[in-house]
Amino acid sequence: MTRKVLSNLKLKPEKKNGLQVVRQPDIKTTKYSDINLKKWRDYAHILTGTLWQFPSRLKEHGHSNEYHGNYIPQIAQQMYERYTKKGDVVLDLFFGSGTSGIEAVNMDRRCIGVELKPELAESVSEKFTPKQLVTDVNIICADSASETAVDKIKARLEIMGEEKAQFLMLHPPYDDIIKFSDKKEDLSNCATTEEFYDLFEKVAQNGYDMLEKGRFACLIIGDSYKNSEVQPLGFECMDRMRKIGFKLKSTIVKDIQGNERGKGRTANLWRYRALAGGFSIFTHEYLFVFQKP
Repeated sequence: MTRKVLSNLKLKPEKKNGLQVVRQPDIKTTKYSDINLKKWRDYAHILTGTLWQFPSRLKEHGHSNEYHGNYIPQIAQQMYERYTKKGDVVLDLFFGSGTSGIEAVNMDRRCIGVELKPELAESVSEKFTPKQLVTDVNIICADSASETAVDKIKARLEIMGEEKAQFLMLHPPYDDIIKFSDKKEDLSNCATTEEFYDLFEKVAQNGYDMLEKGRFACLIIGDSYKNSEVQPLGFECMDRMRKIGFKLKSTIVKDIQGNERGKGRTANLWRYRALAGGFSIFTHEYLFVFQKP
């Protein structure tokens, strides 16, 4: 699928308050979104607050919950409509079960997904048609922290007619809470939390390099509890991305209650442990939104 452009419309971009906008009598958009700011009241479904609550995970339109640890599709829907245009390329460096790619197809975007596990990359490809795997979704099996992954991403972007991606999605493992594979390159297998941070930073650096200037990135992550204290994975990873050069635009707290698989009796067990250990049970995760200057 080629980039969709309105060649028959004479759109004159201009800058105002640091944003490049495209004007027509009834159209005013930013450089990075199709949202018509002259009809901003029509977008009540787009969340602009810092507390996000969804009663349940979407399971329609190609999505399922067979893979433990995938993020909910509503996040992709919100991010894509707010920060991308139709035809834009989303780069997901922790592709997993393919949520980013499925929603890209649903919303007329394109996606390059990098997945470490060959068997998962192969099974996820079955969620897309042969045509979609040529025009809309490219799945790369590689270590997202490696130069090999960067070379493959560059090659796919060239085929798609792009030099850089227009949006970056990062949903890494939450340290070692869930072991996703036995590979040493897997962030969930890091020997220490500090090693996890360092490896995440390498992935984020590759994402930064492959992202178009002025475009946005989303980091989805929660914290962990280890050695009788909270490990602030979210804020540390956010800080690593700022260190790379990203500009922090939003810190969103997302309620994860109702989005997880039923815990049954284990919920009572965790409540007992919380009371006995003096900690609180995590019922949230973070969405950090960044912009590349």
